[in-house]
Amino acid sequence: MVEHWHPKQELESLGGQRSEPPKRASRVADVIKNELSVLLVQRVRDPQLQSLTISRVELTDDLRHAKIYYTLLQGKGGIGKASKSLSKAAGFMRSHLAKTLNLRFTPELRFWYDEEVEKVEKIERLLDDIARERGDRDGNSSENT
Repeated sequence: MVEHWHPKQELESLGGQRSEPPKRASRVADVIKNELSVLLVQRVRDPQLQSLTISRVELTDDLRHAKIYYTLLQGKGGIGKASKSLSKAAGFMRSHLAKTLNLRFTPELRFWYDEEVEKVEKIERLLDDIARERGDRDGNSSENT
């Protein structure tokens, strides 16, 4: 008996499965990030929040709790003042989200300073240093020959 070839089964056996569409929580998190970013630029008047950028939003699967990660232009120096201002503005931001998003529950907003940006910058500096050292070493070895 001749077996027919099934491309889907072949892909699954090789580990090449079709990627699942993004979860609803990640789509809603993207919308929240965009809404809060626009809100910070257009309507928030607190000077402590004007140098703040929303870097990412993580939302629980039940859409009840949101972790809002932010960065500051001046770096870690203004975290204390920014977190106080964010806690004061959290109600305003949440009510804005309730008006603009069509959700059964508006997520509770928690704000966290995003240290990943600084870690990435540190790694990039280290990689630049390594590349510069390799360039210097390769330049010296080619001069000696």
